[in-house]
Amino acid sequence: MEVEATGETVGEAKWAAVRELERLAPGLDKASVRFQVVSEGERGLLGVGYTPARVIASLDEEAAPPGEEAAGPVATRVREILEEVVARLDLDAAVSVREGDEAITATLTGGDLGRAIGRHGQTIDSLQYLVNAIVHRGDEHKPVIVDAAGYRARREATLETLAERTAARVRASGEDVALDPMTAVERKIVHVHLKELGLETRSEGTEPNRYVVVSLPAE
Repeated sequence: MEVEATGETVGEAKWAAVRELERLAPGLDKASVRFQVVSEGERGLLGVGYTPARVIASLDEEAAPPGEEAAGPVATRVREILEEVVARLDLDAAVSVREGDEAITATLTGGDLGRAIGRHGQTIDSLQYLVNAIVHRGDEHKPVIVDAAGYRARREATLETLAERTAARVRASGEDVALDPMTAVERKIVHVHLKELGLETRSEGTEPNRYVVVSLPAE
């Protein structure tokens, strides 16, 4: 399955493509989506001659189809932990778990997920960290990704857009730019995307106020 989508930035185009795939295949495992960037787009001078970013998103045909869940011991344990959390928080949510080649993805669905996500994703990031710590205890393992209501894809698209705009700002001014504090999960997304754009990054500060600083590459 393959779809093409556009957006103001590559991140927004990716998010639009994921939404279209979700419409065509409800319950898809987002870890199985692969992207091909056709065009990074151009803003044009003063907004004139704007060209949107364009991507092609494809769904791994070998991914588990909707409704078919992983039943391995780690995936089963992940389900048990999250179902207990949902019950203790009295959330109106269901838990589904699928295991791919690179990660185990657990998804919460329902109409009461704001508390599970938290402000800027702090709650769901903490929950993801906790689940990984419990089921693996330091052993080599596939990472567990905890998602709710498509939050991960939306937030990743937002962060990639922020990274692209920050890259343009740094190139224009030649000066370092410090971003707002983020979680470790979010900082990693920003670091990776800015590296792909040819910028240098570093993290400064202490948790929970650690942040990313973006700079031009050293000559």
